[in-house]
Amino acid sequence: ATMTEQEQVVWAEHFARFERLLADGVIILVGPTLGPRNTGIAIFEAPDEVAATRVMAEDPVIAGGFAEGELRPFRVSLMRGRDQPGA
Repeated sequence: ATMTEQEQVVWAEHFARFERLLADGVIILVGPTLGPRNTGIAIFEAPDEVAATRVMAEDPVIAGGFAEGELRPFRVSLMRGRDQPGA
């Protein structure tokens, strides 16, 4: 409700890009955290850190200075359906 028209356009591009990355099999999950501070989480696959950095740097909200990104490697330790007895 407080976004400028320019911010609305860039955030819409951001979401559309995530939709394309999802269709391309890059995105695993993406969404905002809920609470007093607006942040988002995107878990995606990349062949290496250079490619992962490029995925982030090419995001319109990061490239446009509307948000900051932080790249963190992630490894699944436990997963429902995979690591449960009888699964």
